[in-house]
Amino acid sequence: MSDERDGLVDSLQALGVRDGDTVMVHASMRRVGVRAEVLLDAIEAAVGPGGHIMMLVCAPEGRPFDPAVSPAWAELGVLSEVFRTRSGVVLNEHPVARMGAWGERATALVLNSPLDDYYGPGSPLERLVRDGGKVLRLGADSDTVTLFHYAEYVAAVPGKRRRNWSVDVVGSGGIERIHGTCLDDNDGIRDWAGEQDYFAQILIEYIETGRPRTGRVGGAACELIDAEDATRFAVGWLENAFG
Repeated sequence: MSDERDGLVDSLQALGVRDGDTVMVHASMRRVGVRAEVLLDAIEAAVGPGGHIMMLVCAPEGRPFDPAVSPAWAELGVLSEVFRTRSGVVLNEHPVARMGAWGERATALVLNSPLDDYYGPGSPLERLVRDGGKVLRLGADSDTVTLFHYAEYVAAVPGKRRRNWSVDVVGSGGIERIHGTCLDDNDGIRDWAGEQDYFAQILIEYIETGRPRTGRVGGAACELIDAEDATRFAVGWLENAFG
């Protein structure tokens, strides 16, 4: 097991992960080909004790959200659930966009996320950009870059579509219905006529610039993306496409 983990650490370092990095992780465990616990051990070792790991966790849809026990949203994959229950991980209590972080500044990265516009100003995504963080994509689908939701808020695009949401939340006094509003993170801020999700198109064009680091970790094709640079690129793309 140690040899397997050490091999992953070597691959992560070859990809460009460095001691002290803050990385937001998206991963396909099927493509990486190792157990989730082993991969998380390797990422922790690669970023070191001064580094941080962030991950979107969310919760199952269609049932009351209990911050203490609700599992990760299954659509995010097994890694999010293993991360949620991992020692040292701090979780915020957002009923729609729950996020977790590991590391000495985990609390500062994810707690007190805004209820409305939870991917916008003041969000963990903005903090990732502000702190010089990176997005670590390990075999994840091309439309899986949560950071681009933050770019949707920053981009000067007229007529951004919004949506309202409501979630039942378990609290000390029972179940309470919580309401909020945000940019439309289900169907996009504007209609898009492309053949694929516009997040996937942004990622493909960004990789083509040669700026992200690319390589393999386990059996997966991977990218290491500078969050600030990727946000600038995505903002420009959105403004060009929809502005």
